[in-house]
Amino acid sequence: MAATASAELIAPLSTGVDLCYQSFGDPAGDPLLLVMGLGGPMNWWSAQLCEQLADRGFHVVRYDNRDTGRSTVLTQRVGRQALVRAFLGRRVRAPYGIADLAADAVALMDHLGWESAHIAGVSMGGMIAQTVAINHPGRIRSLVSIMSTTGRRTVGWQDPRLLPVLIAPRRAGEEAYIEGTIRMDRLIGSPGFRTDPEVSRALARETYARGIHPDGVLRHMLAVLTQPDRTAQLRSLRVPAAVVHGLADRMIHVSGGRATAHAIPDAELVTIEGMGHDLPVELYDTFVDVIRRTADRA
Repeated sequence: MAATASAELIAPLSTGVDLCYQSFGDPAGDPLLLVMGLGGPMNWWSAQLCEQLADRGFHVVRYDNRDTGRSTVLTQRVGRQALVRAFLGRRVRAPYGIADLAADAVALMDHLGWESAHIAGVSMGGMIAQTVAINHPGRIRSLVSIMSTTGRRTVGWQDPRLLPVLIAPRRAGEEAYIEGTIRMDRLIGSPGFRTDPEVSRALARETYARGIHPDGVLRHMLAVLTQPDRTAQLRSLRVPAAVVHGLADRMIHVSGGRATAHAIPDAELVTIEGMGHDLPVELYDTFVDVIRRTADRA
């Protein structure tokens, strides 16, 4: 039986933003917060995956980060030259950082009445989850960092051929957004688990309907590019942790996942042949098993 899903709700937070969120499963289950990555709204954590997690005993909450979906969209402009300077390691002022996004996650937990939770994050969401563990250690029960990195520039690098694609101006309109999404899937998706273009098309259509915010994507990018190196702080964590990373990831090289697992004491490292920078349905069982057994170590 599919786990019960709530309606999408809006949470006004103490950090000054409103976040849109949705829950799955029994509220008496183990609290699990799912944090999506750069430019990604909550629906990129598929309902099917959320239901599988709920069926394994979690009360699952997925949400739109600020500047995505139906959450607060900010207004500060980020020039593409600033992104290039940040990519090159030069000092750039960002509208907000990864620590601010982590504070949003904790404020959402406050709204939900959760004193602590298991947290799993993908890509930028992994950076956010790591930062919650570092900055708010009493709020996290277990940590799963998926296709993410430590913030150290010598690991987890991006294929430089992707940057021009990521910052290129996009044509307006739903069909242009859908076709751009399919092109990006071909560039960074899992070569061993190719997504049916019609599935990508349906997800892109759903994402467009919920709201797309190109300037918000640029603000997310700048937060990622200006993040600190968390390696030393990760070494001080005393929380059950696992790291999952694809061996074919072009967006964040697998060295980022290996460095994360090496830094966190007793972290489990799971590397997957043929996995790129996405969440293939064929790997849902693997993701669920990792999240469940990591939580069980808490």
